[in-house]
Amino acid sequence: MDAVSSVIFYVLTFLAVYVQIFFLITFLENRRKIVVRSGQTKLTQYPGVTIIVPCWNEEKTVEKTVHSLLDLDYPKDKVTIFLIDDGSTDGTWEAIKKFPQYPNIKIFQKENGGKYTALNLGLAHTETDFVGCLDADSFADKYSLVRIMSYFEKDPKVMAVAPSIIAHNSKSVIQHAQKAEYHMSVFMKKMFGFIGGIHVTPGPLTIFRKKVFTDLGPYRHAHNTEDMEIAYRMQKNHYKIDQCNDAFVYTNTPSTVKKLYRQRLRWIYGFINNTLDYKNLLFRKKYGYFSTFTLPAGLVSIVAVIYLIFRVAYDLAHFVYLKIIEIKTIGFSFELQPFTFDPFFISTESLGFVFIFIYSWIIISILLGKRMTEGKWGPYTGVFYFLFIFALIAPFWLLQAVYNTIIKRRPAWR
Repeated sequence: MDAVSSVIFYVLTFLAVYVQIFFLITFLENRRKIVVRSGQTKLTQYPGVTIIVPCWNEEKTVEKTVHSLLDLDYPKDKVTIFLIDDGSTDGTWEAIKKFPQYPNIKIFQKENGGKYTALNLGLAHTETDFVGCLDADSFADKYSLVRIMSYFEKDPKVMAVAPSIIAHNSKSVIQHAQKAEYHMSVFMKKMFGFIGGIHVTPGPLTIFRKKVFTDLGPYRHAHNTEDMEIAYRMQKNHYKIDQCNDAFVYTNTPSTVKKLYRQRLRWIYGFINNTLDYKNLLFRKKYGYFSTFTLPAGLVSIVAVIYLIFRVAYDLAHFVYLKIIEIKTIGFSFELQPFTFDPFFISTESLGFVFIFIYSWIIISILLGKRMTEGKWGPYTGVFYFLFIFALIAPFWLLQAVYNTIIKRRPAWR
């Protein structure tokens, strides 16, 4: 049993190191291509863009979201904004009714059917060649749209471009941890963009050529992760997805552990089940790094975390069992021993250095993401909050996502 466990452990460790080295090499090969522009970006042409804002109980944030779109550095007559109230039960409808005086804004109200139905209503009324979405709790940077559109102008083969999403107005410790995570995500998404392996086109201002939906069909329910499924569908059909690292979109993040847990449970559940839906893509070279690296790396991460959970639980139970035997044999004694540090007892096994490398690269990824979004280096408390908090609670939403998949129970949206 111990031999089998050791083999599994070392295999998973090797794969984890392989993934980190792959990202490191990708970064070193493409680092000169990472450009953060300042000020205005000029295009040869400014094609029309429709931006759909699906709203469900977002009365507190939707006005700021809309004003961020109205302030975009893009010709006003080229931007159409659809505000869609998806059966809200608060004052969202009253909030968006303030905007019909703007000629480029149209408002819709429908019965609650889920975000994907609101997006599809917007798609049905879209007449421009480009279309995107902005979640009603997110806010676009002034130059975000024009920078995204520059990727389409540069490469006619690009069918969708995702922005860099940044945590907005972080106050609680949980939010500061997410701020570091979002910085790391900016870096990781850019690496995935370099290898053509992006697996999600996030709701906050990913822009598509409308041809994507004309050819492949509208959004689907997709386990409450419609922005992930459409990316899988695009990858299956060899539609290129890129990432614009200097197009910034700011999003509100969960402020409590409970809210964060529900959000991540939905995300991980969506990843597992969308991957199962598209399992025929796995390890098939014709789908590129998406099928040979992105999806396998995600699955290996889930398996590795679950294995470590059970390994730690087993080792802890075994330790307690031995202590019980010891107490029954020689009785209980409690003595405080003075602590003295002796470098002789520092472990120099290679495995220790492996974990140091992995965690060091995670920290470097966060700092690189910070550099790409804020233009400056330097550690901050969010890095340590992220490493500590996510190590404690992430295994539990991973376990529940797997369990929910087995019993076919869908997690709630919020």
